[in-house]
Amino acid sequence: MAGFENYEEATRKIEHEIESMGVALGIDWSDEAQVRELACEALEHSQDRIHQAAANPDDQQLGAKVTLFGLASLMLRTMEESAGVGLESHGGPVWKVFGRALWAEAQKRRPAQD
Repeated sequence: MAGFENYEEATRKIEHEIESMGVALGIDWSDEAQVRELACEALEHSQDRIHQAAANPDDQQLGAKVTLFGLASLMLRTMEESAGVGLESHGGPVWKVFGRALWAEAQKRRPAQD
């Protein structure tokens, strides 16, 4: 389906939801260290958080974090897919700062290619 996606619209929707979860979690998007730590946690612990959220459905903070981690995954997939068809997906300031942190953390985890 790559090439038929509306990446601009997807980017706007994802960023809006990321901003909403950021408000719920009290994230300071201008704090690079906090955002990088959040990106690291999103990539390392998302499955653990999903299981915790399922066991604690009343924990709104945990639910917001799980939602944010899912959005992080969608964000990375959108960037990868659009790059695959020669487009660069980027949104506003929150997308850019979180996307940069996620991309850097994801690149650190990829095995070195010979």
